[in-house]
Amino acid sequence: MKELSGKVAVVTGGASGIGRAMARRLGAEGMKVVVSDVEPGSLQETVKDLEARGVEAQGVVADVSQADAVHRLADRTVDAFGGVHVVCNNAGVFAGGLSWEASVSDYEWVLGVNTWGVIHGIRSFVPILLAQGEPGHIVNTASMAALTSGPLSGAYFMSKHAVLALSESLYHELHMKQAPIGVSVVCPELIATRIGEADRNRPAHLKRGSDDELPPETRTVEAAIRTATQGGADPGVIADRMLEAIVEDRFYVLAPEGDPWRDACHARLEDVRAARNPRLSVPG
Repeated sequence: MKELSGKVAVVTGGASGIGRAMARRLGAEGMKVVVSDVEPGSLQETVKDLEARGVEAQGVVADVSQADAVHRLADRTVDAFGGVHVVCNNAGVFAGGLSWEASVSDYEWVLGVNTWGVIHGIRSFVPILLAQGEPGHIVNTASMAALTSGPLSGAYFMSKHAVLALSESLYHELHMKQAPIGVSVVCPELIATRIGEADRNRPAHLKRGSDDELPPETRTVEAAIRTATQGGADPGVIADRMLEAIVEDRFYVLAPEGDPWRDACHARLEDVRAARNPRLSVPG
């Protein structure tokens, strides 16, 4: 997709972190931007930030784990701007712990946002893109976790592997249809976001008890994520990579060669090719 100016973009999880950076980057290209998030205050701040940059923007509060909410997001986008061209299914959350100790609510929350959020985005927006018959692009945010695996984060790794697989299937399906719609899967490495504080946005019915009630492994890995992300790369780095992928019609958007997460990806692929037991190679 070469021409972005005057077109319409949607970004979920767009009120902070990578999502906000994506919204800014697409807006800088002259796109009209609909930003969606579950945090009304941060969402309003993001819309004001975009408008101050000269971007025509609207905010829509939506929980992407709910199909009806994403359908409404699609309807609001078309009602506001008459169509849509770039869809960034970006919202994401994290919960850690031992696979057998993680609660059902942890699994439901992580898979609901990270995986079902992408599923709902595809089901709601791809039919619109196909009906328009214009160039478009789907951007699904996965993670380098989609290409690796490790302990104490089973729900998160699993959710991101699913996003990668679904994105690959979508890519092949749109090619089979000869549709002018590109697909990119964004796999960030360690980025300075608030994903370590994602628990602030848990819906009430999936809330945990107090931190003191959590298993020690859960407390340890979640504290490590909060600390590690503080030293991560600026989210704008990912937004720049995303834009390049859209313009170049490139599917895989990965950490650069030499990054420890890219090395972990190579190690896992080598283990698969050799059919040997997996090595623990993820950074940290």
